[in-house]
Amino acid sequence: MKKIKEGDRLKIHCYKHNGKLERVSEDALVLEVTDDYIVCGNYKTKITEDDGRSYRTKEPAILFFYKKRWFNVIGQLKKYGLFYYCNIATPYLIEDDIIKYIDYDLDLRVFPDGGFRVLDRNEYNYHRKLMHYPEELNIILKSELSDLIEMKRANKGPFAKDVVLKYFEKYRKEIGI
Repeated sequence: MKKIKEGDRLKIHCYKHNGKLERVSEDALVLEVTDDYIVCGNYKTKITEDDGRSYRTKEPAILFFYKKRWFNVIGQLKKYGLFYYCNIATPYLIEDDIIKYIDYDLDLRVFPDGGFRVLDRNEYNYHRKLMHYPEELNIILKSELSDLIEMKRANKGPFAKDVVLKYFEKYRKEIGI
C-alpha cells in the first residue's frame, strides 16, 4: 500500500452506514500526516452528491481526519470569519488515493464567535432506525460527539487559536492563491 505524504492529492468519499456512497469531493491536498491524523486543504473543489448534483466549494477549507477518533473537522475560511463543520463519522481509511469514512449524520457547527450547535439529530435518529445501528455504535457516536464538544470548549486540536490559519497559509503557498 502506498504511503501518503505531504503534497499528495486525494479524493474524499463519504459513505452511509449501509455502504452507499453519499458524497465525493474531487480534490484535497495533503498538508500534514501524523500518527493520529491527516490534514488536507481544498478550495473551489467539485463536490458530487449521491443524486448526481454537483457544485464547487466557495471558500478555502482545512480538513482534519482522525485515525482513532469518530469525527472529522472542516475549518471553513468564509468572508465573515472561521466556521467549523464537524462530522460524527468513522475514523478514516485510505484506499487508492481516496480518503474514506462513514458519516453518521450528527454534526457540530461552530461559529466565528465561538458559539456552536449540534445539527441533524432527527436525521441521525431516522437513519439509526432505518439502518439498524447497533446500540454499541450509538454509544460510541454519542461519546465522540461529547468529546468533540469538549475539545471545542477547551479550544484544543483544530479549534486552537490559529491552527487552521497556519495550515491555510501552508495551503495557500502550495497552490499559489
